[in-house]
Amino acid sequence: MSQHDKPVKISKILRNKAEEFLSNPNLSNNLLDIIKHFETGADTSACLLTLEFIFTNLLKNGEMHIEVIPLKPIEPTIEYQYRQWLRNLYEETWSKVLTTFENSSIKIQMQALSSSMNILAYEGRYPLEHKGSLECYVPLNRLKLILMRILSNKHHNPHLVAKFEEYLIYDDILFYVWKVLPSLTAKSNPNDIYIMNYLLLLEKLQVKRNEESRMLCSSGGMNMHFNFDETALKRYLNKIWNCIILWEHTVATHKQLLIVLLEKVLPYLDKPLLLTDFLMDSLDVGGPVSLLALQGIFTMIQVYNLDYPNIFAKLYSMFEPEIFHTKFKPRLFYLADLFLSSTHLPENLVAAFAKRLARLALVAPSEDIIIICMFIGNLILRHPGLKCLLNHSVGGTTTNDPYIMEERDPLKSNAINSSLWEIQTLQNHALPSVATAATFINNPLPSIEWDISKVLENTGDNIFDKELKKNSKLVALAFDKPNRFSLSKGEKLFNYWNFC
Repeated sequence: MSQHDKPVKISKILRNKAEEFLSNPNLSNNLLDIIKHFETGADTSACLLTLEFIFTNLLKNGEMHIEVIPLKPIEPTIEYQYRQWLRNLYEETWSKVLTTFENSSIKIQMQALSSSMNILAYEGRYPLEHKGSLECYVPLNRLKLILMRILSNKHHNPHLVAKFEEYLIYDDILFYVWKVLPSLTAKSNPNDIYIMNYLLLLEKLQVKRNEESRMLCSSGGMNMHFNFDETALKRYLNKIWNCIILWEHTVATHKQLLIVLLEKVLPYLDKPLLLTDFLMDSLDVGGPVSLLALQGIFTMIQVYNLDYPNIFAKLYSMFEPEIFHTKFKPRLFYLADLFLSSTHLPENLVAAFAKRLARLALVAPSEDIIIICMFIGNLILRHPGLKCLLNHSVGGTTTNDPYIMEERDPLKSNAINSSLWEIQTLQNHALPSVATAATFINNPLPSIEWDISKVLENTGDNIFDKELKKNSKLVALAFDKPNRFSLSKGEKLFNYWNFC
């Protein structure tokens, strides 16, 4: 037997043993053999699938169900003893399945999560004991243990979080994950591995029920009604947030925390204004953290009437050459566009942004120069007084420019007395699309603003492809040197080319 055929062979043997046991309980040694093989660590994936097959069938057939009647002692019949034996094996096997979450193979870890969630779903549909009038029962103890493995403090688990997201489309799983999560939230400072796993999971959790109501653990069907208590869910979220905001964060976890805050959490916080100090401190971190904090502050100003008078100086300071080489660059342009959208801003303030962007355009990648030209054009459209920058009597060159690039306060930069000579310079750019974008200062401005959202995600490759398509008909991709006996078309080339 070849090494390639071995896993298939073992998988088939294990499956046959499982089917024999399920059809004949007297063959209980088959189950013990499968568990023993699982404990050796060999063929783990095949063992997981086989054990999942066995225990989901045992649950479905009620063979581990024990009827408990209050105040009535249980008679130790042979049937009861057998069911209790199966229950004990079930618990032992469940614990062994959980240990495979730490297997060195990501494939086996994913299978462990899939098998454990399938077993949990069957126990929810076919409980081990009678659950009264509950329409939907989720074994919280098992769900909690699964989440504990995902929220490891030893291993980064983005793959497990991504896999677990598949189960969050079910209302019962989504709601009960929120319910048990506060008890799994570290109260003191955890390490950064746990924090990142936790924040990645939190990012996947919806705060409202899914559009299509579905249950994983309900035996009454996928579309059965479930009491999804959004008020309770918001309470769980606020309890969680009050803990994680106090953790000590690295730059990476700080960035991820802000992403979760902006994209998931902020609209549901009871007291969002309490975040003011956190966001202002985050502004001083620099890089993507500052940019994300800026977005949070903009939301606080816009929605919650936060007063932050120094915000434009902070925004101004973020326009540095390094921003062009981060993936958060489109977000900065988008936010700057929002902050500078008011027509009531002082013209000398807006002029400082226009001038700083023009200066940065001299060192920016080609795709960003096009964005900057559109952005500056939009600023001039909003503030017609800035047309003085297009043809100023002084400040027309680098040698006599009164603009102070090093000044951190935009109101003191003296930009209003300068001109956009940088844009004029860019009209000599090697790329025709960039040079064309810079000609806006020579032409009448349009009546409506440019839509910069269409070019925010552009890359140098996009520009190259467009230029190539535009000029492809003019480029000779292959050429055979003509000889003296060529046709007239070939002979013409001798008038224009010198062939060595």
